[in-house]
Amino acid sequence: MKDVAAHAGVSQSTVSFVLNGMVGMRIAAETRQKVLNAVAELGYRSRGAGRPPNALSKRVIGFMLDEISTSPFAAISIDGAQEEARKHDALLEIVMTGGDPDYEAAALRKWAADGVNGVIYGSILTRKVAPPDMLTRHRAVLLNCYDGTDRYASVVPAERRGGEAATKALLAQGHRKIAFISGEPWMDASRQRKEGFKRAMQKAGLEIDLALVREGNFLPSGGRSATLDLMKSGTRPDAIFCANDLMAVGCYEALKELGERPGETIAVMGYDDQEIAQHLSPALSTVLLPHREMGQWASLVLLDETSRPPVQARMECPVVLRASHG
Repeated sequence: MKDVAAHAGVSQSTVSFVLNGMVGMRIAAETRQKVLNAVAELGYRSRGAGRPPNALSKRVIGFMLDEISTSPFAAISIDGAQEEARKHDALLEIVMTGGDPDYEAAALRKWAADGVNGVIYGSILTRKVAPPDMLTRHRAVLLNCYDGTDRYASVVPAERRGGEAATKALLAQGHRKIAFISGEPWMDASRQRKEGFKRAMQKAGLEIDLALVREGNFLPSGGRSATLDLMKSGTRPDAIFCANDLMAVGCYEALKELGERPGETIAVMGYDDQEIAQHLSPALSTVLLPHREMGQWASLVLLDETSRPPVQARMECPVVLRASHG
C-alpha cells in the first residue's frame, strides 16, 4: 500500500479509503482515479489481515448475480461458469445481491482482500447496467448485461439474430401470415426479438401486418389472451411466433380452446428453450438461450489472462426445431 501511495502521490490513508470503498469520504474523483491507476500500473493486490502470500491453493472467480431464484437461466449460467472453472482447476464463489449496492460493495471488498482472479458481474435480465465503482479493482466481465462505456468486456445473447432465425424457420415451412406476440416493451430481449422478426419478414419481401402483432407479458396469461385476440381479429395467421416459451404455453391453451391443433392447423414458435418446451403436445419448436455457453465464456476470459475479448460478445441463439412449427 505504501508503494501505491507513493506512486499516486497521496497518503496511505487515502489509498486505504479508496480501495475499501469507504463512503462519505470527500475524496475527489481525480484523486480516486490516481489511486486506481497506480494500483493497475503496479499490479497491486491487497491481502486480508494475517493472510500470507499465495494463501489460496486454487484460483478463484467471484460470480455476482442480482437474482437467482426468479429464473432458471441464472442457474444455467452458474453451471456453465462452474464447469469451465473446474476444467481449469479453479473455484467459483457465488453471491446473490438483490441489486443492493452495499451488499455488492461488501462482496467486492471481500474478494479484493482474498485476491480472487476475477469477477463475473451478471444480471438476470439482459440490460444496460452501471457496475459498482469497486468492480474496477478486479479483472471483470459482465454477463447478460453491458455498461455502455466499453470499460468491461461483456457477453449477451444475440437476440435479434435469434428472432430472425426463428422467423426464417417458419418462412421455410411456407408460412407467410406470421403473427408475433412480444414481451413487455421495456425489456431489451423483447424489443430485440421483435426486431429480428421484422428483419426476417422484410428480407423475405413481406410487409409487417400490424393486425398480427400483439404485446404480451412473458407469462402464459399474456400468450393466451393475445392469441384469443389474434384469432378474432379477422386476419387468420398461418403461424404464431411467441417471444418466449411461457407465452407459447398460453398460446397452445387458447388454440386448443378454439378447436385448433397447434403444429397442424396453426404453427407455433417459442423462444428460450425452457424445459417445458419439449413436454408440450406437440413438442414446441423454439430458440435456445445460450446461458450455459455465456457462463463458460465469462470464466474462460477471466482464467486466460492472455485473452483480449471483444468489448461485447453476442452469443448465437440457435433454433431448436421440434414439431410445432410445421
